[in-house]
Amino acid sequence: MAETITFYTLGGLILLFAVLVVSTRNTVHGIIFLVIDFLVVALLYASMNSMFVAAIQVLVYAGGIVVLYLFVVMLVNHKQPPEEYVDPNRRNWLGAAMTAAVLGELVIIGAYASLRPAAVSASATTVGYVEETARVLYTDYLIPFELASVLLLVAMVGAIILARREW
Repeated sequence: MAETITFYTLGGLILLFAVLVVSTRNTVHGIIFLVIDFLVVALLYASMNSMFVAAIQVLVYAGGIVVLYLFVVMLVNHKQPPEEYVDPNRRNWLGAAMTAAVLGELVIIGAYASLRPAAVSASATTVGYVEETARVLYTDYLIPFELASVLLLVAMVGAIILARREW
């Protein structure tokens, strides 16, 4: 009972801070909310007795990724007024269709994951938990891992392009 209350409380806090990240007007405040969100996610991992993943969450995401976001905020001049020009070739319907496709894929993946029985490895409860996590990450979940790294690379290149003064 206490585990369920803890899970839903932390889940609600994660959603609250995620909404605050995207709804705040000040970018620095958004980054602070993102740090708090990452720390609450680490608490969620710790409440599920996954201390290694919680530590990685704090080190990699609350530490490294947020520093990258701070560099982006510092590089992009957010003090200038917004542009008045609206591109006549902008395709809003294409963005909406791609968003719908991604959400549809997430629903399909969630349905597939809920129908598939959860496999618990015997070595996950022993001393070799880190090795088992690494094996699963680099075999079964290699494609999502690589997609996340490509997404971060694209975000970094986009920030550099936006920060260039010659454009």
